[in-house]
Amino acid sequence: MLFLLTLHSIVRWLVILVALAAIVKLVIGLSQKQDYDKMTGGLVSAFAGLMDTQLLLGLMFFLWNGLAGVGFPRQRWEHLVIMLAAVIVAHLPAMWKKAEAQKRLRNTLAAVIGSLVLVVLGVSMLQPNRWLVIFGL
Repeated sequence: MLFLLTLHSIVRWLVILVALAAIVKLVIGLSQKQDYDKMTGGLVSAFAGLMDTQLLLGLMFFLWNGLAGVGFPRQRWEHLVIMLAAVIVAHLPAMWKKAEAQKRLRNTLAAVIGSLVLVVLGVSMLQPNRWLVIFGL
């Protein structure tokens, strides 16, 4: 079980790094009125794929740990539901493939940021508060 939790913890940092790179690329694209290029698409796809990986690892840990005796307390269900919503939001950019470049960049930026906001909210559902643990407070 510790292996799954550790892997889940490592992948979160990859999610954050790719999300930040995507946000920077999207903001540059919007401000310089660039096209939605392959690099942007690759970063956004990588972000969605890493979110899928996180969901899979999280579900495996949720079930394995829950069935091993920890159970399924409300805070874990809340975390799961919010993170599932974050994954769904991360996949919204696929809807805008045929949109004009600036609209596609803007909407994709909103989806990535929205997904990250949901991730922050979902992590804060866990007790003890994971943000306090992550930052050593």
